Amino acid sequence: MQAAKLPFRSGWSWIQEGGRIFRQQPLAMFFWGLLTSLFITISSAIPIIGQMVLIAATPVLTFITLCACRNISKGRQMMPGMWLEPLRDKAVRRRLFRLGLAYLGCCMIAGFISTLPFLGQLSTAIGDGSNIDPAVLFDALLPPLITFAILYILISALFWHAPALTGWHGIRLVQALFYSMVACWRNKWPFLLYGVSWGAIFVAVQTSGSLLTSLGLPAGVVQLVLMPVNIVVVAILYCSFYPTYMSVFGVNYERAYDAAGSET
Repeated sequence: MQAAKLPFRSGWSWIQEGGRIFRQQPLAMFFWGLLTSLFITISSAIPIIGQMVLIAATPVLTFITLCACRNISKGRQMMPGMWLEPLRDKAVRRRLFRLGLAYLGCCMIAGFISTLPFLGQLSTAIGDGSNIDPAVLFDALLPPLITFAILYILISALFWHAPALTGWHGIRLVQALFYSMVACWRNKWPFLLYGVSWGAIFVAVQTSGSLLTSLGLPAGVVQLVLMPVNIVVVAILYCSFYPTYMSVFGVNYERAYDAAGSET
């Protein structure tokens, strides 16, 4: 698998392309964004187990989104029965299941590595829990959070393209992770722009909510206004995954797709 090396501006082009895909079928992708947001919210609310399920399911959600974006880009109308078509192949399900377990394992290892060296500081900051100093707690939390953030960037590079590589190409897990890491490293500057741009977009949305609150709107009304905006932003984020893959590995996928004569 030969990964293309793209210019810095591609990071913003991926977001623009994600927006274009969303505009082609906004209702379908809004619905998917709503379901995904609900799944994330419910899973995150369940301690440990729910969060583990969410992490393990991420490659499956990503692959479903990639296949939907593929259909939309080809001019196919996404119908309800088409969303789960990518998972009908038993071999694809098995590969994605293994990928999800590997992703969960890597995140857990990163969590242990970023927490264990700082347990003493965290225990001292928390104490018996009756009189916690926010400033001391923040100072204790900062090193493990920074460590985890660095480790998670590496994990994201490993798994970013892996769902498509395993689902569409049938590439083995270790090879898919290797190809994904190489592709992300070759395009580290576009991905930097991509990440910074999405960070700025999310901050802008939250800042607009704070601005509306400061103007006197009730918090409930602000939440009601921001809810569809957040869903659209999440949907476009997921849509932008497809151009990040196609611009790097697109030629290889098109050849495989044409040779097979059908699509997962």
